[in-house]
Amino acid sequence: MSTFAYQSDTRFLKVPAAAGDMPFAVAGIAWDGSTTNRPGARFGPRAIRQASHMLCDGVHPLFDVTPEGRLADVGDLPLPNTSLEGMRAALTPLVDVLIRKHHMAWLGGDHSITLPLLRSYRRWLGQPLAVIHFDAHCDTWEDHFGEPSGHGTWVYEAMREGLVVNECFVQLGIRSAGVREAREYVRDKGGLIFDARSLRGLESASQLAPVLATIHERLARHGHPPLYLSLDIDALDPAFAPGTGTPEPGGLTTNQVFTVLEELAGLPFVGMDCVEVSPPYDHAELSSYAAARFVWTYLCGCIARGARRAP
Repeated sequence: MSTFAYQSDTRFLKVPAAAGDMPFAVAGIAWDGSTTNRPGARFGPRAIRQASHMLCDGVHPLFDVTPEGRLADVGDLPLPNTSLEGMRAALTPLVDVLIRKHHMAWLGGDHSITLPLLRSYRRWLGQPLAVIHFDAHCDTWEDHFGEPSGHGTWVYEAMREGLVVNECFVQLGIRSAGVREAREYVRDKGGLIFDARSLRGLESASQLAPVLATIHERLARHGHPPLYLSLDIDALDPAFAPGTGTPEPGGLTTNQVFTVLEELAGLPFVGMDCVEVSPPYDHAELSSYAAARFVWTYLCGCIARGARRAP
C-alpha cells in the first residue's frame, strides 16, 4: 500500500484530522493510474488542501456559514499505486465506513475513482443516485484504450450497472472530440447534457435560470433521488484551470460553476468528488484554488441548506 499523505498543517481549511462525530469530512484519493495524457492528479489532494488555506476563517460570503466545527479531514486513503482493480478493491471498504459516518467530499485523483464511490453509495442507500457531472469529456466510452475500465468509462459503466437514475444524470461543460455514440450517450439514455457551447455567455443566476429550472424540474419529476456531484476540474477552460491532465479549450468559467453550485445548494446532495487537478501543470496554482473554492462552496451550501449524511 502507498499513500501520498500530508503533513499536519496541510489539512483542508486546517480542520481537525480526528473525525469523531463531525457531520462532514474530506478525504483524499491520491490515484492517477488511469490518466490518458498527463499524469499528476495523485498530487491533487495535497494541492487542494494547501490552496484552501487562503480561505482564512472559511465563512462563505453568500451562505454566511463556515465548515469549521462541522468538518474533519481524514487524510489520504492508503491505496496501491499500479493496479486499477487493486485500488478500487482497497478503496471500497474504506469508503463504505466513511459514508456511513459523514457527508463526504472526496479529493481526487483521476476520474476513475468515481465509479467505486457510486457503487458504495448505491449499495448503502439501496437505490440509484442522481448525478450532476461537470466535465469537458463525456466519460462514456466503452473501453479505456483497449482496457475494460478507466477514467473515461465510468459514466458508461455506472449506467450499465444501474448505479444511477439515467433520467437524473446531468452533464455540464462537455466539449471534447468524440464519436456521436459517446457524446450523446447520456442524452440517448434519457439524461441531460448542457454542453459548453450551449452555456457560452451564461454566468449569472438569471442567465442560467432555464438550465437550473430544467435540472430542478427533472429531479422533482423523479422524486428527488439522492444526488451526487462529480466535478472534473477540466470542465473549466484552461484559462481558469491549466493544471489538469487533458485540458480542452472552450470550457466553462469559474463564475459559471459557482453559480450552479450556489443555486442548486438546496438539492438532496449526499456527497461529492473533485477530480483531475494535476499540480505539475498548474500555472500559479489556478486549478488548485478553483478546486478548493468549489469544494468549500459545496460544503457551505450543504450546511446552510441543512444537508446531512443520508439516512
